[in-house]
Amino acid sequence: MRPTMQLVSFCLCILMPYAHADFVDVVAKIKPSVVGIGVHTPTSRPQNILRGTGFVIGNGRYIVTNNHVLPTLLNDSLLQKMAVFIGSGKNAKVREAEIVATSSLYDLAILKISGPALPAMTLANSDFIADGSFIAFTGFPIGGVLGLYPVTHRGIVASLTPIVVPAVSAQQINLKMLKRMRNPYLVYQLDATAYPGNSGSAMYDMKTGAVVGIINKVFVQSTKEAVISNPSGITYAIPVKYLHQVLRENNISI
Repeated sequence: MRPTMQLVSFCLCILMPYAHADFVDVVAKIKPSVVGIGVHTPTSRPQNILRGTGFVIGNGRYIVTNNHVLPTLLNDSLLQKMAVFIGSGKNAKVREAEIVATSSLYDLAILKISGPALPAMTLANSDFIADGSFIAFTGFPIGGVLGLYPVTHRGIVASLTPIVVPAVSAQQINLKMLKRMRNPYLVYQLDATAYPGNSGSAMYDMKTGAVVGIINKVFVQSTKEAVISNPSGITYAIPVKYLHQVLRENNISI
């Protein structure tokens, strides 16, 4: 091996443990800000149904998730309430939540909880991040099947891509595609695997922990891949740029 190559290898060996240690610290800091989104029914068994993931921002009482994660109908006769699940495992607690803003265009929702403030994540600025950027996300990949234990995945931004691609023929165009074509925008395509329960998870910079996007496994995929009979396992995320926009439009100061 040439001396230069030996030096590079030596440097990489030194740097990798430190980079790993930094990421361990970032994940430990992120986890208390990760919450479950779902329904609490005190009169039923099970009482809690987890529908997706959310994360805390601002003053510690605002929660961000995907709009499609929210329950569409609550049964008043069963005392059902929309809930945010905080903590993990047997120590998880239920907080009642109210919707303060939604965006069907960007599939985003902002909730507000009562009670003590939770640790909040920091939002990155509105700039798009570059292809190849290292990212991670922490959430509940398959809902509550394995219990309320946050799981972390990592990967890279593979591409910045339009949310909808023109269909090859008129027969492939559906109503959802037409709506998106009127208001096109860009989303991140990821080289990382997410699952439906990850919807609403914060996608964050692996070095800083700042939120750069919101994982969207279902909504974007159903639009982006509408012409595919068997949807792929590709994961997408809504850039944080559009969350900033929703916050401004609804006069929510964080």
